[in-house]
Amino acid sequence: MSNTCVVGLQWGDEAKGKIVDLLCDVHDVVVRYQGGANAGHTVMVGENTYKLSLVPTGAVRPDVDCVIGNGVVIHPPMLLAEMDRLQTQGLNFQGRMHISDRAHVIFPYHLEEERWSEESTTEGERLGTTRRGIGPCYKDKVGRVHGIRIGELFRPDHLRQRLRRIVEFKNQIFSATLNPFTPLDADAIADDYLGYAERLRPFVTDTTAWLASAVKANRNILFEGAQGSLLDIDYGTFPFVTSSNSSAAGLGTGSGVHARQVQNWVGIVKAYTTRVGGGPFPTELDNEIGQRIRDRGREYGTVTGRPRRCGWFDAVAVRHSAWVSGATELSVMLLDVLSGFDEIKVAVAYERPDGSRLEWFPGCLEELGQVKPIYETFPGWAEDVTGVKDWSDFPENFKKYVQVLADQVGVPVRRVSVGPERTQTVAVPV
Repeated sequence: MSNTCVVGLQWGDEAKGKIVDLLCDVHDVVVRYQGGANAGHTVMVGENTYKLSLVPTGAVRPDVDCVIGNGVVIHPPMLLAEMDRLQTQGLNFQGRMHISDRAHVIFPYHLEEERWSEESTTEGERLGTTRRGIGPCYKDKVGRVHGIRIGELFRPDHLRQRLRRIVEFKNQIFSATLNPFTPLDADAIADDYLGYAERLRPFVTDTTAWLASAVKANRNILFEGAQGSLLDIDYGTFPFVTSSNSSAAGLGTGSGVHARQVQNWVGIVKAYTTRVGGGPFPTELDNEIGQRIRDRGREYGTVTGRPRRCGWFDAVAVRHSAWVSGATELSVMLLDVLSGFDEIKVAVAYERPDGSRLEWFPGCLEELGQVKPIYETFPGWAEDVTGVKDWSDFPENFKKYVQVLADQVGVPVRRVSVGPERTQTVAVPV
């Protein structure tokens, strides 16, 4: 048995899906353990491009079981629409999709609550959510009173009673804060969700028990993180974070599998840094260099289409997230984007306003917003690397840059990516 966790070590969008897909060669099961439809993974297989959000990336492999764990929040119509779309591309979910009966459900009032929350906040303080109801759903989960789990959708009388109480409460809140506001209809919502439940029924199970059996059977399991570690509710740039533990710290609570069952912890990073939405970003390049990276890397959101903020690699931030997520190896993605730069910079530390040096990622958002990156500069490479198949054939400056990242983060690089195709990923010799 060899179980693996793949997690992004930056602010998301690190191209985790590509590495998960490659690692499916040696894994039998892929598990999503946190987040919701705010994740966006793109996998290219030959001429086929698969875009996944709630569905685990392993779905593109016909013999891999897919698990949506209890830590995920699920919007049933969005999940069903995604599955329908993927089925038109030839994917089959029968007998291999397993959805936790403990996962919490996103309802229409969660989407309304998120819209209201974002629009009532001033521009500079908006969290930049995807407005898919994920944060409000997690809030109801933690608050306990109004959370509803997938398993409850199969008890019609119980569901109707709960929704009537919850929707009455939500309508009172919305009617007092929104003008105009059309009250939500609890029975209509129940009718819709009972219909979704029937379509989901073949896939819903106790995934904790299912995964326990898979572990005992020595099946190789791959745990797939969503978003990135710097968006973790506890360890990220709070409050500009997601609503779950998107670092590897969320694996146990989101799947029911203890971390001691996992042997390999793969941290995914871009060769530079990006983030979407608000919050401090010490290495951001709001200039022509940043735009060049954005254009070459096609840095626009898979889910929202929003342009991503771009900057140099921040080793301070990744050092922190690699520690929190227990990374035992790195995969460096999108290195081809940096081809043609005369020089490339890496932030190796921060400078505080008083001139002192900071080498660890601060927990205080205000402090992070005040620091300046301390850069080391390295020579770039002019060569097109997208066709290179062997590590020894890369330009020397390319290989030196990869080693710099490993040294700065303190974790060895085991693979590099120089394009979106499966064949454009190259192993780094041990």
